[in-house]
Parts: sequence; C-alpha cells; structure tokens
Amino acid sequence: MAEKKPVGEITHFYDKIGVAIIKCVTPLSVGNTLHFKGHTTDFTQTISSMQYDHKDIEKAKKGQEIGVKVDEKVREGDVVYLED
Repeated sequence: MAEKKPVGEITHFYDKIGVAIIKCVTPLSVGNTLHFKGHTTDFTQTISSMQYDHKDIEKAKKGQEIGVKVDEKVREGDVVYLED
C-alpha cells in the first residue's frame, strides 16, 4: 500500500458546533473522503460541506484554512489524509 500524503492539519476545533479548521497543503473539494489521524483520533469521513471566511465553498485552495463539520472530536495537530 502506498504511503498516503497529508492534505492538511487541524489548527483548531470548535467542540460545541463540531467544526474542525483544516490548514490545507493541497486543494480539497466537497465530496472528498478524508482520514483524520492523531494520537487519539482515527476516523474517515466524506466532506459534505466546507466554509472559508464564513461562506460555503466547493473547493479549497492550497494554503487556505477551511471549516469542516466533523462527526468525531479532533485535536490541534491531527493530520488529515485524502482517502482513495
């Protein structure tokens, strides 16, 4: 199995609303399936929506910090990978 390349890192997590802030190192799109991995984090989820600057977007560019609703708790420093 090929080594997965990180597509981003969690920079913040809003616990009450379940939103993770991901700093993208590659472009991402709605519909991508992401794998969240950290010391106590390990789950996969498909992106149903994302926001940048409080506005819904379909695609995120490299370097953008986007908000994504997540099903489970994530932590700052968790790494985000793109699933096949």
